[in-house]
Amino acid sequence: MKTNNLSNQLTKLTFTIKGMHCASCVKILEDSLSKVEGVSKANVNLATEKATVTYNPTKVTDQHLQSAVSSVGYQAVIKDEMEHEDAERLEKQKELHDLRNKVIVSLCLGGLILWGSFPGLMNTAPALLQNFFLQLILATPVQFWAGLTFYQATIPALKHRTANMDTLVAIGTTVAFGYSAFVTFFPQLLTPYTLNPIPYFDVSTIIIGLILLGRYFEAKAKAGTSEAIKKLIGLQAKTARVIRNGKEADIPIEQVKLGDLIRVRPGEKIPVDGVIVDGESSIDESMVTGESIPVDKTKGDTVVGATINKSGTFVYKATKVGQETMLAQIIKLVQEAQGSKAPIQRLADLISSYFVPVVIILAIVTFVIWYDFGPNPAFLFAMLNTVAVLIIACPCAMGLATPTAIMVGTGIGAEHGILIKDAESLETAHKINTIIFDKTGTLTKGKPEVTDIIVLDKLEQYSSSGAKRNREETILKLAASIEKGSEHSLAEAIVKKAEKQRLTLSRVEAFKAIAGFGVEGKVDGQKLILGNRKLTSKEQVDISDKLPTVEKLEKEGKTVMILATRPHTLSPNPYALLGLIAVADTLKDSAVEGVKALQNLGIEVVMITGDNKRTADAIAKKLGIKRVLAEVLPDQKEAEVKKIQAEGKKVAMVGDGINDAPALAQSDVGIAMGTGTDVAIEAADITLVNKDLRSVASAINLSKKTMRTIKLNLFWAFGYNIILIPVAMGLLYPFFKILLNPIFASIAMATSSISVVLNSLLLKRYKL
Repeated sequence: MKTNNLSNQLTKLTFTIKGMHCASCVKILEDSLSKVEGVSKANVNLATEKATVTYNPTKVTDQHLQSAVSSVGYQAVIKDEMEHEDAERLEKQKELHDLRNKVIVSLCLGGLILWGSFPGLMNTAPALLQNFFLQLILATPVQFWAGLTFYQATIPALKHRTANMDTLVAIGTTVAFGYSAFVTFFPQLLTPYTLNPIPYFDVSTIIIGLILLGRYFEAKAKAGTSEAIKKLIGLQAKTARVIRNGKEADIPIEQVKLGDLIRVRPGEKIPVDGVIVDGESSIDESMVTGESIPVDKTKGDTVVGATINKSGTFVYKATKVGQETMLAQIIKLVQEAQGSKAPIQRLADLISSYFVPVVIILAIVTFVIWYDFGPNPAFLFAMLNTVAVLIIACPCAMGLATPTAIMVGTGIGAEHGILIKDAESLETAHKINTIIFDKTGTLTKGKPEVTDIIVLDKLEQYSSSGAKRNREETILKLAASIEKGSEHSLAEAIVKKAEKQRLTLSRVEAFKAIAGFGVEGKVDGQKLILGNRKLTSKEQVDISDKLPTVEKLEKEGKTVMILATRPHTLSPNPYALLGLIAVADTLKDSAVEGVKALQNLGIEVVMITGDNKRTADAIAKKLGIKRVLAEVLPDQKEAEVKKIQAEGKKVAMVGDGINDAPALAQSDVGIAMGTGTDVAIEAADITLVNKDLRSVASAINLSKKTMRTIKLNLFWAFGYNIILIPVAMGLLYPFFKILLNPIFASIAMATSSISVVLNSLLLKRYKL
């Protein structure tokens, strides 16, 4: 493990790499980047065509990274992802356009050559197309213009003693083209070897055309896997109406500064994060949280950039701009997650690193066997089968199997307010069999609320207001008046309840807070006390008649505040009960359904809290949770997670992402409830921005579905190569006289890559 000092020095950079086409490209690039002094970790993703490098900025510059990439035949494009997204999108469109043109030219010219040279078909072709020199002229631009990309990657790779998929294609098509050109110019030299001087320009041109066609469809499909990022970036507002020097002006969002006052009108997007200073509105936050119901906001409330103002005009102060906004953090997190590697991919990477050299060896073996033992013309059989082996062996599918599924899975999660930090977390989540929920702020709202107001018979006699119309309001008014001077969270709940009912509070005299007991004071000349059972015992208040009611409320997990009075301070009469106010931290709306959804998946649900056992059991009973860890201090939660892990269980911890940080870090998967803060997003492996507890089960289901897709992709990728490489070598020829034409080999290769990407895209149909 690195020291804190070292980790503080390291920085992370994600940049685009051009020229990657297969899993062996990934291995070559990772090895080259890792060798740069000062780089601690390099991760290259084939599906995103990006590299993420963790390095020491005092030792490594952008030029060092670009040189490491170019030294093995690729190009690094280092720039700000957010600022250059439009430019990159246009560049991708241009590349697709150029690729499409090469495909059209290659297949059209290849088709003409095929018509004039393929046995049987050539009899219907004009004599001109059967001319070998015309076929050479038609094949040359395909080989050296359309196929230039293969040579551009192969030549530098061979210089550095590496090889990739482009190497296989370049060697295979060059052999076919070179032999055909030789036959065209020197047919008489083949006569002594009893070889029919027939060129195979159709093989080289059609192979190049089909492989480029496969890459075109693959690129189009891969673009679909990154739609989540495009959607998130598209949410950003383009301009902001800023108030400066008393004047309003629309400016580009990039020019907004911290502290700027911004006006937002109905129907407009909120440009950046901030706090409302004037006005109120209802805001649709579904773009960020996935929650469709608009949220009411008023002065002092926070607003998030890219959300939509539904009604009302307000002015707010910008607190986060640029890369610091919540949307920018989410985009960065999703980009990093989509570029990360799942542990299951290590197998594919390991095999791919040896794959191309092994294929080249198999191709040589194929040539030797067919040349030595094959039927006449042995050389032609050897050459064509060698080309078939080189073309059929496609590590592309292996390289795309995992990252395309990860991209789609993390993208689906982001669209529904579930931010998955990396691929490893997404893979681990499907193994979880125990989930520990923190109570306060996770299962409950974290803010106590008044749940019960019970009026006692003597209220009318002792209440100075004499209000018979609404006796509960009288109790609440008296309690809120005396609690107004207290800072306790229970007092805040009572005062808020009174404010909500628009009650006018009375002035309090001789207020006194009694630590651990409650409060006392005079309201309208009568002395009041409000507190727990210890206070009533201290003041000798008889509550025996109401003790069953108090105990019943406490068993429900509620804190009971007892209100008592005596008409005059010097009165010899004892205090008389006026009423009971029960305060509780209420359950979140999604808590019961969230716990039930997990239990339906066969996952054990555990609740951990610092509350006393009676309160904890009461909350757990409402939720249907059987295992409760009560009276656990924050610094003891990590130890409790370790105990459950010691039972052999895979544990996920769900907390608020701040005081639960040690437990979140210790668990196999840490899940933080999104609070809109940097801490919440950084503390855990998965962050629920939507704050919906049902999303915990959704995240686990998404993990299971993604893993099923990855395993199916890998099965197809490995199975394809295991079955078809022997066929290309001619294994079936002795038994069935079947050989794999190199043209059909190129079709199969392109199909394998496209099928893996399309299978990953099927994940989009999954509904969370």
